[in-house]
Amino acid sequence: MAFSKAASFGEIDVELAALAKALSHPARLVILRFLVKQSGCICSDIVAELPLSQSTVSQHLKVLRDVDLIKGDIDGPKICYCINQEKIERCFAQMRQLFTNLNCC
Repeated sequence: MAFSKAASFGEIDVELAALAKALSHPARLVILRFLVKQSGCICSDIVAELPLSQSTVSQHLKVLRDVDLIKGDIDGPKICYCINQEKIERCFAQMRQLFTNLNCC
């Protein structure tokens, strides 16, 4: 059986690393910026904002959903997306904690 080295690290560090990985692609940042500007959930408008195919956008949305940065609600044949504000606030808190008490040169 394979051993995951992630288990050797703290839960907060593993979660923060997963969030950082999800944020490490420019398309995902554009998706988040777009969703932040919206007043509600968005279904198909996301694809129009990016120079990417529907399937590629769907893959990026899945990465963001997997770390709970966005929520997806099923509305018939569509999935409507919005920002998960609670998760975003938790991410901010973890980043602030990481960089508290900087003592750099």
